[in-house]
Amino acid sequence: MNFWRQVAEYLYIKKRDPNIPRSRFVKYMHGMNRISIFMFLIALLLMLIKLVIVPLFKK
Repeated sequence: MNFWRQVAEYLYIKKRDPNIPRSRFVKYMHGMNRISIFMFLIALLLMLIKLVIVPLFKK
């Protein structure tokens, strides 16, 4: 499966393929991956705010 397609499915941008079988453990794994991607994006956003935007207003 394409990497970007999988990321899009985790972020609810693209619907997942209904033909792929999903067991309980795969469902748990995808849920954990989804949480880690969201946490990573939030951390990037916070770093951007802290390192770029805040110094612009301190001048």
